[in-house]
Amino acid sequence: MNYSKMEEQYGIGVYPSREITLVSGSDATVWDDRGQEYIDCTAGIGVASVGHCNLDVVDAIQRQAARMITCAGIFANDVRARCMETLASISPPGLNRVFLCNSGAESIEAAIKLARQSTERHKIASAYRGFHGRTFGALSATHQKSYQEPFQPLVPGFEGFSFNSIESLDKVLDDSTAALILELVQGEGGVRPARQEFASAAAEMCRERGVLLVIDEIQTGFCRTGTMFASEQYDVVPDILCLAKAMAGGFPMGATIVNEKIQSKIGSHGSTFGGNPMACAASVATIEYIQREELATRAAELGNAFAEQLRRRDVPLIRDIRQLGLMIGIELRVRSTPYLKQLQERQILALPAGSTVIRLLPPLVITQSQMSQVLNELVSILTAEGQWALTRTEGILLTISAAADDLQLL
Repeated sequence: MNYSKMEEQYGIGVYPSREITLVSGSDATVWDDRGQEYIDCTAGIGVASVGHCNLDVVDAIQRQAARMITCAGIFANDVRARCMETLASISPPGLNRVFLCNSGAESIEAAIKLARQSTERHKIASAYRGFHGRTFGALSATHQKSYQEPFQPLVPGFEGFSFNSIESLDKVLDDSTAALILELVQGEGGVRPARQEFASAAAEMCRERGVLLVIDEIQTGFCRTGTMFASEQYDVVPDILCLAKAMAGGFPMGATIVNEKIQSKIGSHGSTFGGNPMACAASVATIEYIQREELATRAAELGNAFAEQLRRRDVPLIRDIRQLGLMIGIELRVRSTPYLKQLQERQILALPAGSTVIRLLPPLVITQSQMSQVLNELVSILTAEGQWALTRTEGILLTISAAADDLQLL
């Protein structure tokens, strides 16, 4: 049975097809319906950081499913309370109150509402090339034409600025600004880290002008960048922290964590499924596993080694390598789509981040042997004879390509 065709028939067509059907996974390995094995460097787009079907997470979900599957927020719940306590214990200083939801976009939506309610201001500032989600508030903070244009008019009161530009940020933060929403590493925008001086200046400007600092760690959180949160590496403490993706080992979950500045009222926000006991059980198990297995250190060591070894190969087709932990962006001098397709043909799954960047977000439990295989296959396809000819003329690198499949890959 062709499940890919079946999804194409019944789906609404919002996802480009990779034309394979994944049916099972373990750690950093997944299998398709034909039994073909792949090294997964997508991790469900940064979700399966503790590995596919992590036994601790599976056990926690199974045990909780036998006790209670759902519990509305109007009632207290033992595992939800424990999850909130655990999240507060690992969050930056002063962030000790938690709203639980189901996705990253929902965590951003909550942050926008809480910021406007707490400051009684309306404007939200966010960076060009950032990505904060596809719901209307989160999309309004995502200043990319391709995402926004089909859905105009969006929510009013959002203003963009140039990422890593202190001067540009200075122009948008004024006495009408409720919050600055900032990714410290722009994931969808090409794996672009903030410069330290920019991050420090942004935090200082927010303090001076009464603007709430919202750090979006939906993709960078839970040790992806080599620390529990990327903000630790920048010595920046937000007023609001937005989380999702890896926080529950693959179970859908998000969170908005706030400090004492943030005001809310009963009934001003909520979620039917937010704080689901099964998600909470999965999250506690995930965080405990991350801490016990020291995955932050592992991510830093494996990511640093991979980037260093790739730089040593001196591949002319690579323009830049940007990396924090196991969040790796390899910017090419040409479009990345043909190479993502070739990686998949060699049983390695990877992601784009813009038109020219190969993005690797493997599970943090990936082995050194698997990372070496990814490195070798990547170098092989980027240097394959006859694939691309590179000619340097007057100091400009010109790229002459053979015909390439322009398949759009997620």
